[in-house]
Amino acid sequence: MSLTPSVARSFRAIAHSILLAGTTLGVTLVPGAAQAQSEGRSFQITAGPLEDALRQFTRQSGVQVGYDSADVRGRTATAVSGGMSAPEALSKLLTGTGLTFRFTAATSVRLESAPQSADGAIALGPVRVAGEGSGRDGMPVSLTSDPGATEGTRSYAMKGPSNTATRLNLTTRETPQTISVLTRQQIEDQQLTSVAEMLEQTPGISVQPLGSERFTIYARGYTVENYQYDGIPTTLDIVSQVSPQGLGDAVTYDRIEVLRGAVGLMTGAGDPSATVNLVRKRPTSEFQGHVALSGGSWERLRGEVDISSPLNSAGTIRARAVLAHDQGESFTDYYKHKKQVAYGVIEADVTPSTLVTIGADFQRNDPTAFSATGLPLWNSDGSRTDFARSANSAAKWSYNKQDVLNAFGSIRQELGGDWVMRLAGNYLHTDRNYMAAYASWGFPDKTTGEGVRLYGGSGQTRQRQLGLDLMVQGSFELLGGQHEMVAGLSYSDYRNYHQPNRGTGIEGRYVNVFTWDNYTAEPTSPGTLYDGDTVIKQKAGYATFRFKPLDGLSLLAGARLSNYDYSYDLQYTLPASQGNNRLTTYKESAILTPYAGIVYDVARDHSVYASITSIYRAQSTRDRNGETLKPREGMQYEVGFKSALFDGALNTSIALFAIDQDNFAVVDTGYTVPGTTTAAYQAVQGARTRGFDLEATGEITSGWNVSTSFSHSVTRRDGARLTTTAPKDMFKLWTSYRFADDRMTVGGGVNWQSAFYLTTTPSTALGQVTARQGSYALVNLMGRYAFTNDLSLSVNVNNLFDKDYLSAIDQTFYGYYRGDPRNFLATLRYNF
Repeated sequence: MSLTPSVARSFRAIAHSILLAGTTLGVTLVPGAAQAQSEGRSFQITAGPLEDALRQFTRQSGVQVGYDSADVRGRTATAVSGGMSAPEALSKLLTGTGLTFRFTAATSVRLESAPQSADGAIALGPVRVAGEGSGRDGMPVSLTSDPGATEGTRSYAMKGPSNTATRLNLTTRETPQTISVLTRQQIEDQQLTSVAEMLEQTPGISVQPLGSERFTIYARGYTVENYQYDGIPTTLDIVSQVSPQGLGDAVTYDRIEVLRGAVGLMTGAGDPSATVNLVRKRPTSEFQGHVALSGGSWERLRGEVDISSPLNSAGTIRARAVLAHDQGESFTDYYKHKKQVAYGVIEADVTPSTLVTIGADFQRNDPTAFSATGLPLWNSDGSRTDFARSANSAAKWSYNKQDVLNAFGSIRQELGGDWVMRLAGNYLHTDRNYMAAYASWGFPDKTTGEGVRLYGGSGQTRQRQLGLDLMVQGSFELLGGQHEMVAGLSYSDYRNYHQPNRGTGIEGRYVNVFTWDNYTAEPTSPGTLYDGDTVIKQKAGYATFRFKPLDGLSLLAGARLSNYDYSYDLQYTLPASQGNNRLTTYKESAILTPYAGIVYDVARDHSVYASITSIYRAQSTRDRNGETLKPREGMQYEVGFKSALFDGALNTSIALFAIDQDNFAVVDTGYTVPGTTTAAYQAVQGARTRGFDLEATGEITSGWNVSTSFSHSVTRRDGARLTTTAPKDMFKLWTSYRFADDRMTVGGGVNWQSAFYLTTTPSTALGQVTARQGSYALVNLMGRYAFTNDLSLSVNVNNLFDKDYLSAIDQTFYGYYRGDPRNFLATLRYNF
């Protein structure tokens, strides 16, 4: 099954050519005179307490250092200055300490007592061993500029740092909030191909498809609307249904980091649900790549090409190019999807202390017979409807084309010592054109099928978002101790231009759900119905400090000062409708978002923590008068216990949290926004959430990975439960085992969640009704066989027992959507 050497050489030559072509996505860089990563980088580490010096080394090298506190306490590090490799720098730093180190992963080392000769002399120098976290053939995987990269580690645990919560580079154990990471290994083991699929497997997250292209994502009982790209915040629009963040393809990302709870310090809008940080793949310092072909249920076909390489002999310019195509049908009638993805990124060491990164990804989504709403929940007599499992609310010709361009860049400058300055930006541009009809409005007569009208129409939406962040980070001495800080400025500009067409004749058209056969006349339009323009601007300054007054004790304190400017301009085209014109503006200056946390190491691998975070979240939903709801405000409190076992190979956490907030949006039953068919909302006061999270992720033994979690949260007001359409309990388990011969890997898991329901009064005639989905469990399996070190076949089976269940109940349009039946995906992959 292996390729001949001549064929392999030819294949690599072709791959290099594709890489050079793929990375021309409008990106060029002038080579700089820098040393190769393999030759080293500039270090400036001062002599002093060993633990402080090791933190400086980690920040300057990106290599995580594990050690026992007792081994480093009282020891003094040697100063390190000049250009050299990371192992050379660490060897010099440890001179005279009696310690040495070994690599446990590509970007992780472990300190150990140096071996002694027979006469008691210490043998100095690093010890390099291949083992857990190594690449194929026992060699360390290629390094990237991302110290937290999970690609190639073969682990479900991220050992490197995360800055999603505070912008400080902290491990998950050092972060005083609940943070979960879905690594590249787990993404590939479960064959997850979209952001929505990745979030379905993330602890504490509930993904509820309300249609084929529309999702509600919950965490701790609240909808998730905070998304970041490499730490740069974006804005999610749920009104015009332009949400490119959730439709992204997984092939672009190294991992996703999900911080549950409020994180207003970094986003400018503290939301008590979660923040999803999508971390892109970076170019590697060595040539590598893969091609993959997949086939599965419902005529699913998928292809991927991912190539990464240095572009010059010194390795100072590195690039990566990714291409993917995905198409197929569905268990729902007539629905088809087609998606193309292109991603390119270039990094350059323009000086020994300056790293420049620039790149872009483009994705085209082109579904047909797509549905943004589900099927009606109730019949006209109040009984539950019972449509066929494959039934689709959408017309056959419905489409929802979206082109998404996401461009990004950064400059990282070392300032001396361990101080670093970084300027980063992200530009997200989306064009959406749609034409649709959904048989979702109303309640059918269960005998005749009459009584249902269509939602839909046609139109277009343009959205652009710009995010900029300038920060400086480093350590400083105070009162005899070494402490850390980060300070910065951020700016975001979000603009959404929504233009539905008028006179389409779709909205309100009656159909018989028994006989319409997913067809009605396509809409025609003489022009635009209205312009709905949303503009949101945020400017802010932030700072976070990490004080270490005592050994094993960290105090985190920070604040963000923001200016927020929101406007929604609704202008109807025809004079008869201009009475509904409305300009809604909201401005607030000097919004203070404080943050405080404490972490105490109770033992070598265990810590307790507590944190308090403020909540401030602007809302896009509108009330029965057409006014935008005031921002949600409140506080979140969290305490927990975290462990990093087996040198950080297995991370565990226990968290208890409480959330109190006002201006919480709930559906205003029976009312719509004036001039639309969109449900109106009202703001309620005194929403209280209580819950806990349990999680264990990583390697139990070499080759045995596990990711398991249990989450519980309930939100109440005056004793009554809110957000009943989100489950209050979720259990997730996924585990895989790689046999010692490195050929066979088997895995499986289960996702269980408690019941969810909706009790409401949609109309006077219908009265109060309830729809309920009971608790259910989905079982998934996988197997992979490596024919050679480079060629493998993976097969995944999802929903093994073919459970029939509702994935979501829609409280806005009173519809439901069914979850996927049993399905499979097989992938043949070749690594080079």
